Amino acid sequence: MTEKIIQTAGRDQLGEFAPDFAHFNDDILFGENWNNADIDLKTRSIITVVALMSQGVTDNAIRYHIQNAKKHGVTQKEMAAVITHTAFYAGWPHAWAVFSIAKEIYTHDAPAVSDRDRFQSEIFFPIGEANPYGDYFVGQSYLAPVSTAQIPIWNVTFEPSCRNNWHIHHAKSGGGQMLICVGGRGWYQEWDKEARALHAGDIVNIPANVKHWHGAAKDSWFAHLAIEIQGEDGSTEWCEAVSAENYNKLK
Repeated sequence: MTEKIIQTAGRDQLGEFAPDFAHFNDDILFGENWNNADIDLKTRSIITVVALMSQGVTDNAIRYHIQNAKKHGVTQKEMAAVITHTAFYAGWPHAWAVFSIAKEIYTHDAPAVSDRDRFQSEIFFPIGEANPYGDYFVGQSYLAPVSTAQIPIWNVTFEPSCRNNWHIHHAKSGGGQMLICVGGRGWYQEWDKEARALHAGDIVNIPANVKHWHGAAKDSWFAHLAIEIQGEDGSTEWCEAVSAENYNKLK
């Protein structure tokens, strides 16, 4: 899974005092540079620690990036080797200072965050529990009630590659469903039509009596709010699973 880096520190701390700097920090440095997939996040984290250590930066900046390196899979043994190697080029005193920070982080910091917890931190709505309709899904999904009064609204979360079966929301009049995408990347497809890529903020209006499916992309978690539109004699018909052959063609 490719995790998207989201940074708000610039706006949180300098948004009013230095809005241009906050924009460059949050949207360019972290929003574009850190999300460039040409270098994986683990390697990018190591490069950043080395660059800061080489400049003698031993304050909260390198503390944050050592924590970030651990979060993205840099082990204690690997971090020790990185600092030791850099010491020969950047200076022994710098290594001592950085080792004291790294030792504290790797000894006392919280355990590595799970993919589920990491995705939960990116979306506003709760992931919830294992989906009780899981028999109609390929892969693992979760369901959380958002509203049970007036208009029922549920947050549905899909692990990477998870998708529901083809299905139809039947109604004599009215009916159908609305999806509001709240995080990650996914797909929506109607029968005999091309699949549509989905991202946070996208809205899908699904008419009644239309066969369709929706779910996550292969390399991303995905979540959407599902809003059932009231209709006459409404029901849901679950059909066959989306074939692996067709799903794997989606990019």
